[in-house]
Amino acid sequence: MAPSAQTASLPGTEHHPHARAVLGAALPPGGRASHAYLFHGPSGSGKRTAARAFAAALLAAGSPDPASATARVQRGAHPDLTWVTPSGAHELLVSDVGEPVVGAAARTPFEASRRVFVIERADTMNDEAGNRMLKTLEEPASFVHLVLLTDRPSEVMPTIASRCQHVRFDPLPAGEVARRLEHDHGVAAATASACARLASGDAGRAVALATGDGPDLRAAAERFARAALRGEMASRPWREVLAQARRRGDGVVAELERTHERDRELLDRRERRRADTEHAERSRRLRRRAETRALDLSLSLAARWFRDAACVALGAGELVGHLDRQAELEADAAGRDFQRLRAAVELVEETRQRLVLNVSEELACEALGYRLERELAV
Repeated sequence: MAPSAQTASLPGTEHHPHARAVLGAALPPGGRASHAYLFHGPSGSGKRTAARAFAAALLAAGSPDPASATARVQRGAHPDLTWVTPSGAHELLVSDVGEPVVGAAARTPFEASRRVFVIERADTMNDEAGNRMLKTLEEPASFVHLVLLTDRPSEVMPTIASRCQHVRFDPLPAGEVARRLEHDHGVAAATASACARLASGDAGRAVALATGDGPDLRAAAERFARAALRGEMASRPWREVLAQARRRGDGVVAELERTHERDRELLDRRERRRADTEHAERSRRLRRRAETRALDLSLSLAARWFRDAACVALGAGELVGHLDRQAELEADAAGRDFQRLRAAVELVEETRQRLVLNVSEELACEALGYRLERELAV
């Protein structure tokens, strides 16, 4: 079915033909909406905007005042829309979906002919929350529509993902991401363009690279890559890469600790012991996740440095991601063999794949550093 005119203008889908096609077949009056959707794609691609517009279209259908229904959805004030964000630091808890979604989904709508539930960051749903959601996903009432949002579809529980119709949101054009960085975050034009390319259309990742500790993470990854090119691995530049990852983990744990201490004051002694045990396990798990993601990002930047140097060596500078580091790339590419630079990219990618096997990160990075140095020796 071709997308309707309504879908063609559905906010959040401007750059996403697959999303327009799927949602076009679902919108009223002629469409038939599924009971559950998984909107997936890079952060900042428009999933949340599209989910709210989609919910508005569903809840306004058949309303005596569609404009009012739409406006209330946009304000988050419609009684038949439930919008869930994780209450736990970095994790969606069973309390987020128990009564707000599972319980409410069994009750008829207040005023519309449907109820819509939007659940953000579905990839952070813990096992208890996921298991609680399953029955609602398997046997929902006819008036229930669930929209799950995620930037990381591979991390959504398979039992959850398999019960949803998938709606793909593609990476944004680098120019659009750069424009947002400049306009919304005050990032300098050259840095904005570089971070947009390095993020491959993921607006959230681009913001993370351009702001906060992102520039430090970029610098550490660059020093690691350039040390391999210069034969300077004896300085152990991977240690700064690992330190950046640990700082990300420390930040997550500090946030968890603040939440835990606040909630702990409301518990009696027996409940505190149980909460302390759960907190320790959650902290360990989420620290590991944050550190692994930060390290993976650093290594992906190192691989991109070698790829960019190869592009310069081949005279294809227009393909470079590190647009704000042109002089340094030209220096590193001078006299370099393209094949060796490509081999360096492959070595980094191989190490990134090994990280998911819970290998020692320090040993893996040290081994990678010396392998790179040997491969790139002039």
